[in-house]
Amino acid sequence: MNIPASSPKVVLVTGAGGGVGHATALLMAQAGYAVVLVGRTKSTLDAVASDIAQQHPHAITLVHVADVTQSSQVDGLVATTINTFGRIDALANCAGSAPLQAIDAMTDDIIDAALSVNLKSVLYLTRAVWPAFKKQKTGAICNVSSMASVDPFTGFNVYAAAKAGVNVFTKATADEGGQFNIIAAAVAPGAVETPMLRQHFSQDLISTDQTLPPLAVATVIRDVLTRTRPVEPGQTIFLPSP
Repeated sequence: MNIPASSPKVVLVTGAGGGVGHATALLMAQAGYAVVLVGRTKSTLDAVASDIAQQHPHAITLVHVADVTQSSQVDGLVATTINTFGRIDALANCAGSAPLQAIDAMTDDIIDAALSVNLKSVLYLTRAVWPAFKKQKTGAICNVSSMASVDPFTGFNVYAAAKAGVNVFTKATADEGGQFNIIAAAVAPGAVETPMLRQHFSQDLISTDQTLPPLAVATVIRDVLTRTRPVEPGQTIFLPSP
């Protein structure tokens, strides 16, 4: 990884190993950002870095394996990013998990895991980048929420609750960050064509023409983070499925 003397803007993308995170990483590299690819599986992140290099030969990527549900690992991720690049400009919280079960089947482990990856990780990462954003007097955050936060499919109970929390926290983030030129928004898609969706729903139940491509969601994330899409402070942008 060769870092120019004048470092480009830097974005952290969580859940970068697939789906919306992968698509977001590609678009942010295309936009000229150095991209820190964050996920739990190095081989998957390496494949995304290779994909970026093939499409954008001059792009700068940094693979960082981390479990974003662990605050100590999140703090280490942000520290490594700042030590490497001297800055951090944007955060795309794309990591997510969607357990599907009846309310009386929610175990403590299911509840804890769903809240950790969908909500607590957003809190941890926002807290970790906040001092750098305040010092720079600029920063941009886009959190991936879901249409389930306002209209949950039966069985997406704890997932929907976590994503509703993301919406509210995004508004709180924008309100508190305004004085430091920190913007925050959330994007809340309906069904997106990802492996996570296909864990629960076959083509017979939800066909491909009823889903959004990851690129559609990633495009909104890119436009928020690069400030090319005007948004209300803390706005949740809903993207219904076709």
